[in-house]
Amino acid sequence: MASPEFSPEQLAFLVSSVQKHVAAEHDLELGRFEAEELLAFFARQIGPHFYNRGLTDAQAVVAKQFDAINDAIYQLERPVER
Repeated sequence: MASPEFSPEQLAFLVSSVQKHVAAEHDLELGRFEAEELLAFFARQIGPHFYNRGLTDAQAVVAKQFDAINDAIYQLERPVER
């Protein structure tokens, strides 16, 4: 899985969020470089888990929709004499 590509605006927002969280929760001030490195670390370590969960959730949605389509097709069947 490739690393996500963020726009400069998105990256700036994420870095700022990391800096604010670390400052508020841990009383530490991170520079932009440190916050970007921390963000990259979490993206590498945790990102694949979120990605896989997203795929699992998407599969469940598609399966549910496919079941609904199958039910609709079944309702279109016409009786046949035997």
